[in-house]
Amino acid sequence: MRTYFRRDVPQAQHDTSQAGAYYGPESGTRWFGLWDSFFAISYLVTATLLISSGTPAVAIGALTLIVPWYAGLGRPLMIGDAAGPRNLVFAGVLLLLFAVATSFNLSGCFAMFAVVPMLIMSLSMPQAVTLVIVANLWPVLVVWVRGENLGLGVLQVLPIALLSIGLSTLLGMWIKRVVRQSKARGGLIEELQRSRERVARLSHEAGISAERERLAREIHDTIAQGLTSIIGLVQTVDSELDHSPHLARAHLALAGRVAKESLAEARDFVTALTPPSLRGSSLVQAVRRQADGLVAETGLDVRCTVEGSEKPLPMAVSVVLLRSVQEAIANVRKHATRARTVEVIVAYDEDTVRLVVRDDGQGFTPDGDQDGYGLRGMQARAMEINGSATVSSSPGRGTTIEVTAPLGAVGQEAFSD
Repeated sequence: MRTYFRRDVPQAQHDTSQAGAYYGPESGTRWFGLWDSFFAISYLVTATLLISSGTPAVAIGALTLIVPWYAGLGRPLMIGDAAGPRNLVFAGVLLLLFAVATSFNLSGCFAMFAVVPMLIMSLSMPQAVTLVIVANLWPVLVVWVRGENLGLGVLQVLPIALLSIGLSTLLGMWIKRVVRQSKARGGLIEELQRSRERVARLSHEAGISAERERLAREIHDTIAQGLTSIIGLVQTVDSELDHSPHLARAHLALAGRVAKESLAEARDFVTALTPPSLRGSSLVQAVRRQADGLVAETGLDVRCTVEGSEKPLPMAVSVVLLRSVQEAIANVRKHATRARTVEVIVAYDEDTVRLVVRDDGQGFTPDGDQDGYGLRGMQARAMEINGSATVSSSPGRGTTIEVTAPLGAVGQEAFSD
């Protein structure tokens, strides 16, 4: 429970950074790199055919002007997928340059492999089909006008043009579908990335909150209680120095022991290690040491009993019960000033273990202002192991704290620690 957020948050951040590496802001248009390569090959092949056949420089220049026209205006329009006047301007100039290149040499028709997809990607489908028909019929018009010089007839090229129109229309429908799917996928990927960033941020914030809560509980249950005990012992020593020096020395020695134990606890909770009180000993032994410390400090009549057969416990359960008895005993020191007896019970049932701490002090109203952080922390700890913590008290009738924890399956952890 303690290390969950500390381990999970960096992983979430790592996954998010990986998502950003794989899916950038143009994740829906990454395929344009392939189209750019195809466009470049179409231009080079067409230019080579025109040059090798001795085509006038005007035609080659018109073909070459298509390259910056596409790069400067056409490509952003295709990526943006926005219909408007600029799209028609781009398509019109593109068609004009193609017509100039083709008018001098029909080898320029090879550029149609690039021109037709550009028309389809930059225009709405009705507009694109109209201009595709014009582009395919332009070579037919050139043959009709210059047929004698070219040695071709209209009927020779018309079937090819009609077939090209049909194939271009089918190609356009397919391209439009691919573009829509690619952009939709890109949008989903970017939304996923934003969602993962939000999850990572929330997980990080939750981890910080959980760690602060853990540190607050540990400080309250170790350092704060130890310091409170030391302050009480020092005050006792101050009143005993003149008339009972032997008792003062005993209480000073006890204060030193409490300080050492508090220091060890502080070091261990920072590294989330097993509390020193539970190393090499059982929960019952650790509880008895807490009871003996209360006797030594206050002189109260403290009875520690065990009900049922003692069982090895998972370390998480032992820690929660130990911290609970520490908090209950600290409350007796601080608040139960009229108490004479304290009863500490560790009861082992078949499926649960119960810790009961009962005193006969002045009591309090649990729902009132005195219901402080320690009791809330005790309840929070119990909830972490699916247990419960209850406080029963009323003015003049003492206080009873009961913590119940499910045993579950006693794993190897219970024996190894």
